[in-house]
Amino acid sequence: MAAYLNNQQQMQHPTDPHHEIIPLQRMTTREEATERQRIRDIFDKYDRNRTGLLSIQELKRMINNRRCPDLPKGFVKNLLKTADTNNDGHLDFEEFYQMSREHHYLFRDMCVRYCKLVIPSRNPATVDETGPAMAYQRQISTATVISSERDGEYERSMSLWPPPLTMIVFSIVEIIFFVIDIIETNNQMGTSTNGPMATLFIYNPQLREQAWRFVTYMFVHIGFMHIVMNLLVQIFLGVALELVHCWWRVALVYLAGVLAGSMGTSIFSPRVFLAGASGGVYALITAHIATIIMNWSQMEYAIVQLFVFLVFCVTDLSVSIYNSIYDPYDKVGYIAHASGALAGFLVGIGVLRNLRVRPWERKLWWCAVTIYFLLMAAGVMFHIFYPDHFYPKFA
Repeated sequence: MAAYLNNQQQMQHPTDPHHEIIPLQRMTTREEATERQRIRDIFDKYDRNRTGLLSIQELKRMINNRRCPDLPKGFVKNLLKTADTNNDGHLDFEEFYQMSREHHYLFRDMCVRYCKLVIPSRNPATVDETGPAMAYQRQISTATVISSERDGEYERSMSLWPPPLTMIVFSIVEIIFFVIDIIETNNQMGTSTNGPMATLFIYNPQLREQAWRFVTYMFVHIGFMHIVMNLLVQIFLGVALELVHCWWRVALVYLAGVLAGSMGTSIFSPRVFLAGASGGVYALITAHIATIIMNWSQMEYAIVQLFVFLVFCVTDLSVSIYNSIYDPYDKVGYIAHASGALAGFLVGIGVLRNLRVRPWERKLWWCAVTIYFLLMAAGVMFHIFYPDHFYPKFA
């Protein structure tokens, strides 16, 4: 069966030739299918001669006479000005609908295109052309899955409501804290840890009893490069993940990485101060890697995407470890990076959406989340029962 229909072609219902089956290439969600039918009803209402064409002059006259109450006047004028793509003085339904679609879904389409650059897309689905369903049922079933050959499963599950604000809000708070510390310390490079925000929120191993520091250190950054790199990942990867997986899932992964980063650093590098959102950022990256692995057979170019993210993580961790050993002035908390990465992988398996759920994957989900909570519980118990291991408090 052909993957797509011609732009102007419309499939006909086998028993009702006036009933339109939606062309696959114009359909991405059930919501849009409903909207298309609504626009079709409006089009048919004004196509009184049933020619499949609307006269632009007649439509303008009807609008000026206020005989089109169901169409916003400004929208219709814009449609009449730009929608006659073949310059024949008439609007067919495809021209009419395309302008409507661009008006309602322009921002959404931009987000879909963006997600396709970040989120792996599903391999083209194959449709069995045999069986009793044959023509009509095959068309309907293909439309129901909403054009698998055009958009990936992740993109089709994308939602703009609620809006993807979690990573944006975190990023704004981080920028505000960074600017406040620059102003208060008069340190234009932002490398001081003596600012009011850093003093109050940084993870300080001598103030471990202030439990909020195990999380709030993510809002404090040291240096422009530090904050810029984290912001890039949060915005360009984190927002895309929110669009597909929902904000609370991404927030759980991110905060799990932040908490694991401080917990791991406190145990394995008990004298190290900690600032920055790298634990959460690495959690986002490895959670994304987890979704690639879990959906390997449904992903396009899965091995390429996995390779790119793994190379990034391994390279950055290697540089951080090297600098921490051979550069006495570089105190990058590579333990936080590694701990956040592990947390993101484990929690990502259990929290982020999966394309096709297999029985063994449900067991893997429970195992991954259980391992994360066991590790965190062990870290808490270690802090409680082995206080001598940690940096002494201020005298």
